[in-house]
Amino acid sequence: MRFCSIASGSSGNCIFAGSGRSSVLVDAGLSGIRIERGLNEIEMSLREVDAVLVTHEHSDHVRGVGVLARKYGLPIYATAGTAEKISKDNTIGKIPEGMLRIIHADEAFSVGDLWVKPFAISHDAAEPVGFRIEHEGRAAAVATDMGCYTDYIVKNLKNLDVLLLEANHDVRMLEAGPYPYYLKRRILSDHGHLSNETSGQLLGKLLNDGVRHVFLGHLSKENNYEELAYETVCTEVTAGDNPYKARDFEISVAHRDVPSEAVEW
Repeated sequence: MRFCSIASGSSGNCIFAGSGRSSVLVDAGLSGIRIERGLNEIEMSLREVDAVLVTHEHSDHVRGVGVLARKYGLPIYATAGTAEKISKDNTIGKIPEGMLRIIHADEAFSVGDLWVKPFAISHDAAEPVGFRIEHEGRAAAVATDMGCYTDYIVKNLKNLDVLLLEANHDVRMLEAGPYPYYLKRRILSDHGHLSNETSGQLLGKLLNDGVRHVFLGHLSKENNYEELAYETVCTEVTAGDNPYKARDFEISVAHRDVPSEAVEW
């Protein structure tokens, strides 16, 4: 498999995962041009992508889905709640008939030779999901925009080779920052985003000897920075109730504006 973050952050999200024969994008929160440029950097093209998997309807995750459906003929997979919101979003434009395909949490489906399992997440959106993607015993997942995690989330993220996990904000930066009170409360709520500390605590429950790479994603531009997210998550992992140390694994930050390294396994 091959996995790469084209962009991950509050200004736009798009993740690539593929088997060599089939490939998908998780979210398309960038323009079609930016997505194509990002794919070109890993020697791929939108013409080689088979589908877009949408986690939820917020603009930083769906900005480009309309053009990808219209120009490139890519089917858009989304839950019913997300699909309804997308179809009413005038900024996306019309999605051709038959290109918006309904999926359900906990019901796996295939895209070519990739096996995709959506799982429900806690976020202030209509019907949000994360995605686990498998091929021939190898597995990757994208888990962002989660206000909290549960045993259900942990179960869906077990036994992965590669994971992109949200580390959205530093709590102290957020509380002291310029955001209005209602927005701070939203981000800190169980339907908001994972803090660096909570991300590290969750990661400590997921690590296993087979983990090849962990990307920390969806960092806030205003309430976080890469070094802080990395150090905080690593500290939580190392100090946590698990047999591992952060240095035992490849952990890096998925960048906001440029593609990450591509992991192949």
